[in-house]
Amino acid sequence: MTTSSTLPTPSYISGRPSQRPSQRPSQRPSQRPSHRPGPAGRQALPKPFIKWVGGKTQLLSELIARTPARFGGYHEPFMGGGALYFALQRAGRLYERNVHLSDVNRELVETYLGVRDQSERVIRLLADHPYDKDYYYRVREQNPFALGTSALAARFIYLNRAGFNGLYRVNKSGGFNVPFGRYTNPTICDATNLRAAAKALRGANIHNGSFETVLARADRGDFVYFDPPYVPVSQTSNFVGYAKGGFDLGMQEKLARTFEKLAAKGVHVMLSNSEAPWVKERFSDFHQFVVSARRNINSKATKRGPVGELIVTSYDPRELAREASVRPRAARG
Repeated sequence: MTTSSTLPTPSYISGRPSQRPSQRPSQRPSQRPSHRPGPAGRQALPKPFIKWVGGKTQLLSELIARTPARFGGYHEPFMGGGALYFALQRAGRLYERNVHLSDVNRELVETYLGVRDQSERVIRLLADHPYDKDYYYRVREQNPFALGTSALAARFIYLNRAGFNGLYRVNKSGGFNVPFGRYTNPTICDATNLRAAAKALRGANIHNGSFETVLARADRGDFVYFDPPYVPVSQTSNFVGYAKGGFDLGMQEKLARTFEKLAAKGVHVMLSNSEAPWVKERFSDFHQFVVSARRNINSKATKRGPVGELIVTSYDPRELAREASVRPRAARG
């Protein structure tokens, strides 16, 4: 079911923020949201406040064109930089929906919680971090879990913005080991976007845990987006050390089975991965779309550039769009 054709981009990703208030779901998945904060930023804000290998900002039009026209709750078990989440927020598509963002990377999760709950303190601490090589390595040596939430978040964002290529990589002991980056006056603290991100995250349930926990949370009609570490297409592209233990082919198989279980119970599932033969074969029973993205993680600049990537869905995006167009007043989900 593989195709490389491009779907028309829906009008709701025109870049204009929604005029309706953004969603504020209850902290209990079984309840509907009760509070409605104002619009989550203007002028393409909020946007990801961290760089992330394999980040989806450049593929947003491709992803959103294949997002279900109607869905219930939203789940993102590999939240990373959160590009799709923030785009859906900007478009007003998460209004009054239960949202669950999660990741196995505890430090990443704590950073999101810090930005959501203590954004002003994170901004103040982050503004004090200079772009300096010696200072960077002193900060890198700190134990993040000996810090308070806001200090941990500021440290994480600083290392992400000042480190090489925005990588998050840990050694076998779980220690962050990315070298200092080579930039000219990088933006370390984007206070405006951090405040917008905090507002957008205010209604989200944020969890630390394996992607498999989504099976207990997602209901029929919900939308789950998986953006895991990719199956490598070459030896040099195997950047999966985002958590101690990595993400090997055995984990990819567990993810595929989780995808199948969700699809079987009527959940709308979308997954991004490399165009590796294993991925295409393993998901051959589902809808596949080949798209192009530029990736810059190869150590040799001459080998960086556009690469083919795969979007897999458990549903036919065109069929769901047709159904939505003839049922404009139908209930969500």
